[in-house]
Amino acid sequence: MNWRAGSDLDSLKNVPGTAFEVVQMTPIYTAANVPSGAAPSIGSFTVTPGHVSAGGSVSLAWNVSGASYLVVSPGVGAVRGSSATVKPAANTTYTLYATNQYSPTSATVTVTVP
Repeated sequence: MNWRAGSDLDSLKNVPGTAFEVVQMTPIYTAANVPSGAAPSIGSFTVTPGHVSAGGSVSLAWNVSGASYLVVSPGVGAVRGSSATVKPAANTTYTLYATNQYSPTSATVTVTVP
């Protein structure tokens, strides 16, 4: 990437070193000290009902343990709790991603829209 005079990066030349603050970021992970442990466990990921008319509502429900963060895709995003309602317009496969500091895991369900 080429930087030209007048760019945002060039304007940093006017910031004195005393304007910066040291921030300690620990731990810094390398191949030698990556934490290890169990991935989250998805006990179940279900859809009720499994068939619905276009635009009808279905409930996605899950039972997950050991996760710090859950995402349902497509269209739902980050979730809390154990269920979400969606209104698919066509056949859709939803994926539940469960993540913790060790590893991600996922499960899928499909809604059929005749």
